Amino acid sequence: MDKFVLDQAEGLRRLLARSGSRVIAVAGGSHGVGVTTTVVNLAAALVEQGKDVLVIDESLGARSVSTMLGGVRGAGNVAAVMRGEMTLDEAAGRHALGFAVLNASRGNRESCTREQMGVVLSGPADVVLIDAQVDREGSLSALAMQSHDVMVVTRVAAQAITDAYACMKRLHFAHAIAQFRVLVNHVQSVADAHTAFENLAGVAGRYLAVSLEDAGCVAADPLMARAMELSRCVVDAFPSAPAARDFRHVAAELQYWPMRPAISSRTHGVPPTTVTTAQYADQPSAQHA
Repeated sequence: MDKFVLDQAEGLRRLLARSGSRVIAVAGGSHGVGVTTTVVNLAAALVEQGKDVLVIDESLGARSVSTMLGGVRGAGNVAAVMRGEMTLDEAAGRHALGFAVLNASRGNRESCTREQMGVVLSGPADVVLIDAQVDREGSLSALAMQSHDVMVVTRVAAQAITDAYACMKRLHFAHAIAQFRVLVNHVQSVADAHTAFENLAGVAGRYLAVSLEDAGCVAADPLMARAMELSRCVVDAFPSAPAARDFRHVAAELQYWPMRPAISSRTHGVPPTTVTTAQYADQPSAQHA
C-alpha cells in the first residue's frame, strides 16, 4: 500500500470519526449469496427503527442496489460529490422508504483526493451500509476501508462456506482484519445456521487466527424472490414474512455492536500481502463446514 493510499485512508478515518456514523461494509465470497438484498433490507429495517441510513453502492449493472430497486429516483454518484459539483444530499437518491443511495463504482472513485473522498462519509447518517466489492487481490476500496465492521454474507451450502472463508482470508491478508461478522442467509433452520457458523468460525480461528462474530441468520423465504420480482425489499413488501422478521432482528442488534476503529486505522503501516495459490493449498477449503 503506497503512501498516498495510507494518507487518504487516514484522512477519511478522521473525518468519519467526527461524523459519528456507524459504517458497515457488507461483502460476500461469491455471487448469489444475497449481499445486495441484505444491504437493502437492513437499510429498510433501520429506517423503520428511526435511523438515518446511507447506502453506498459499489456495484454496477444488474447487481447494483438501484437496479434491484427498479432505479432510485435522483441517485447520483460519488464522483459528483467529491468534485464539489453537488452536495451529498443533492447527489444521493432518496428511496421511497427513506434511505439514501449513492453510487460509488470503481470508475467514480478514481483520481479523487483524500479531502474529496472524506466528504462522502462526513454526512449526518446514523448508519452507512456499503455494498462492498472486493477486488481481484482481495482488497476493499478506500471507502469500504473506513468501515468499523465487515459483514460477510454466506449460505449453508458447502461451496458458499468455502467461498466465504476464501474471501475472509484474502481480506485478512490484504488489510490485517482480525474480526469479521458473518450473516448466514437463506437458512432452513436456526440450528443449520448455527452449525455452519460454528464450523466456519472454528476453521477461521484455527488457520487464520481470525475471530468471527455471529451477525445472525435469515430464513429461506419464497417471498424474498417475489419481493425482488416487484423491485421491492421483503421488509417493505411482505413485513410479516419470516425473512423480514429476521432482517429487522439483525438491524436492531447491529446498532449495539461495539464501535470498533475504522479498518484503515487498524491497518496503517501494514504492508499489503499477495495471497498465492500455494498459501491457499496450506489450509483447508472449509467445505466440511
